[in-house]
Amino acid sequence: MDLTVLDSDPVSEGEIATETDVKGCSAGACGSTDDQVSQLPESIREKVQNHPCYSEEAHHYFARMHVAVAPACNIQCHYCNRKYDCANESRPGVVSELLTPDEAVMKTKAVAANIPQMTVLGIAGPGDPLANPEKTFDTFRRLSAEAPDIKLCVSTNGLALPDSVDELSKHNIDHVTITINTLDPKIGAQIHPWIYWNNRRIYGEKGAKILIAQQQKGLEMLVDRGILVKVNSVLIPGVNDEHLKEVSRTVKSKGAFLHNVMPLIAEAEHGTFYGVMGQRSPDAEELQDLQDACAGDMNMMRHCRQCRADAVGLLGEDRGSEFTLDKIAKMDIDYDAAMKVRAVVHAGIAEELAEKEEKKARIAGVVVPQSDSSQGLDLPPVLMAVATSGGGVINKHFGHATEFLVYEASTKGVRFISHRKVDQFCIGDDECGEKESALAGSIRSLQGCEVVLCSKIGYEPWEQLENAGIQPNGEHAMEPIEEAIQSVYQEMIDSGKLNETAQPMEESVSA
Repeated sequence: MDLTVLDSDPVSEGEIATETDVKGCSAGACGSTDDQVSQLPESIREKVQNHPCYSEEAHHYFARMHVAVAPACNIQCHYCNRKYDCANESRPGVVSELLTPDEAVMKTKAVAANIPQMTVLGIAGPGDPLANPEKTFDTFRRLSAEAPDIKLCVSTNGLALPDSVDELSKHNIDHVTITINTLDPKIGAQIHPWIYWNNRRIYGEKGAKILIAQQQKGLEMLVDRGILVKVNSVLIPGVNDEHLKEVSRTVKSKGAFLHNVMPLIAEAEHGTFYGVMGQRSPDAEELQDLQDACAGDMNMMRHCRQCRADAVGLLGEDRGSEFTLDKIAKMDIDYDAAMKVRAVVHAGIAEELAEKEEKKARIAGVVVPQSDSSQGLDLPPVLMAVATSGGGVINKHFGHATEFLVYEASTKGVRFISHRKVDQFCIGDDECGEKESALAGSIRSLQGCEVVLCSKIGYEPWEQLENAGIQPNGEHAMEPIEEAIQSVYQEMIDSGKLNETAQPMEESVSA
């Protein structure tokens, strides 16, 4: 894998860009809220209802793409490693092709014409977009003029943000993501060993203090201009895990719209400092507990995919290989015609979402009825994993899944919790179960889940799931996810399966 940086750093004239273990510290540009979009003020609703990174509901239907025009970065992060020409990793800072602004505009128009449900173009690296201002704003300037129906957004570490807010406001940019991992310079020095500021490197707590001040100033300036701000935070066990609750409270008080707490990615093979030094990543339960702890103070994202800097397609999928520069060069794109098609597709999705929203509203206040045997018991919630390829329905074969969406069902309703990535173990309907290690890994990833819903599943994975205490369910194929989960939870109530772990209502309340 070639880690050579392919462009010079316009900020530091090559000094930072030659550091191959530096990546854009936006740490992934994708996140969303699980709050009902319908409850938002109309001015905000219009901005997020078709943005897959800001609306949990929209991510099932609308696609996004990132263009890799920003190779240089102005800070060092211990969880970062920019990798170029890397097609087999899906995480921030990884790209297969660096683009010029001209190439980025050409690629965006090609993707939008071929994937009409694509609504958002973001710049998230592979370095920091605002450390590459000429390339970033040239791209935005061109797209504002040539593709006005596409939302534009940017993800940044925030160091150069205050100096860029005016320029951001000039373009069709009403969504900005800032990665804020701490408000404490002592913690910051453990995450960001140095920054590049005013043409010199500043190390340790002194550098972290400047970074934090710039992030907070930029956040306030964006909010003053009516730009929606999502804050990304990387959860690093033993470093900033408890402190992120304070981060969430603070950024909410300053007007941030959404907080995306995402897990540290620290595999040693990625070559990051944390990976090499053995810093562990949080498990699914730790991540959920912290997200729940922050949720009282902030709208929380739950389905961030920590996307590549050249991601294309729905969240959770990557169609970038379909749109390499050599393939785009052979395409005949009529974007004016494509915009008309896109408008029809978007209107159809909006109509479907409106109908779904009305249906959700009708059942939202319905209390799940308890069986006679469970009366007086406080029934426990149940985690259920879902295999889906999008559209908000259960439509994926268990063995073909590369991720599962995890929901919590309770007597209060159904809520989205997270997604869990897995290795696909089934390479054909007749070959399921051959990749035993991948199957075992999939089952481990579903730890804590009691049910897995999919469109189809083979005998061997069915048996192994049951042996692991997870009940497979293929009876709700092509049904809406939330309705199917609610139905399964009701079946568990009616059968008395939840009674053994339930507590008496009085004991639960007093506890």
